[in-house]
Amino acid sequence: MALSRGLRCCQRIFSWIPVIIITMVMLWSYYAYVFELCLFPVLFTVAYLAVFHVCFVMFAWTYWKTIFTPPSQPSKQFHMSYSDKERYENEERSEVQKQILLDIAKRLPVYTRAASGAVRFCDRCQVIKPDRCHHCSLCEMCVLKMDHHCPWVNNCIGFSNYKFFLLFLTYAMVYCVFIASTVLQYFIKFWAGELPNGHAKFHILFLLFVALMFFVSLMFLFGYHCWLVAKNRSTLEAFQYPTFHNGPDKNGFNLGFSKNLQQVFGEDRKYWFIPTFTSLGDGHFFPMRFLSESRNPLLASEEQCEDGGSDEENYILRRGDPSVTIELDT
Repeated sequence: MALSRGLRCCQRIFSWIPVIIITMVMLWSYYAYVFELCLFPVLFTVAYLAVFHVCFVMFAWTYWKTIFTPPSQPSKQFHMSYSDKERYENEERSEVQKQILLDIAKRLPVYTRAASGAVRFCDRCQVIKPDRCHHCSLCEMCVLKMDHHCPWVNNCIGFSNYKFFLLFLTYAMVYCVFIASTVLQYFIKFWAGELPNGHAKFHILFLLFVALMFFVSLMFLFGYHCWLVAKNRSTLEAFQYPTFHNGPDKNGFNLGFSKNLQQVFGEDRKYWFIPTFTSLGDGHFFPMRFLSESRNPLLASEEQCEDGGSDEENYILRRGDPSVTIELDT
């Protein structure tokens, strides 16, 4: 027991190493650009520094939000009650256990299933998994709309911080492009002997190299996630399509390009590029393209979803509309 705790402690410590590396590169790039290159007042104008600081602040802000926004977990509504848990654990027959989960799921707005067709249940967290929810073995929790676990932010990317992650990629690319474009001309002048040698020469060389290297790697990752947002898929769903009652459907949550963007960034466009949470919904259920086709047989057409004693919510299911949504009627 003590050994496993020690290993987990070491794992948590080492998991911060990629974050420390990125943070040190950010701080060094700030020092090199502002304090070293600005020793040559002829080179850099006030406008350059103003734009640089805007890019740096947005880059650092979105990175911070991605790292320190905790992943959203399923609410108590999806946890097994004490009596259900006791009944499930005392039952040895797998078929009866599946039936117990079916009975519990009838009270929940779940539409996706496991590949076997069974209710998606997490043995570790003892929860019925909401749609698009997955268990992260590194975070040791179930994460709503989990996309992936990113070692560079030491956090799970999911419903609560996916927008911040996309903005982080965006502003990181802008930051790299700005540095590379403004440093390139002076890199050429230094190596042509038109400017004096000094510490700035070293920093210009590595600023340009690091900026281009990070830009190329970020460009592919950013392009991939733009495609995922356009299709309203997560990274996990791109590799394994969500399974509904009628089978796997890669476009089960695809509402069209415009509405897919709104699912992540919200309906008010003026907040799209600001790292504040504006994603639609609460992460427990999501609009589906064809609810009539992917409708969960566990839910009767007139059933209401009730929270086991806290707030009562009625889920109205609209059918027939290609952009069908699930609305709350409180």
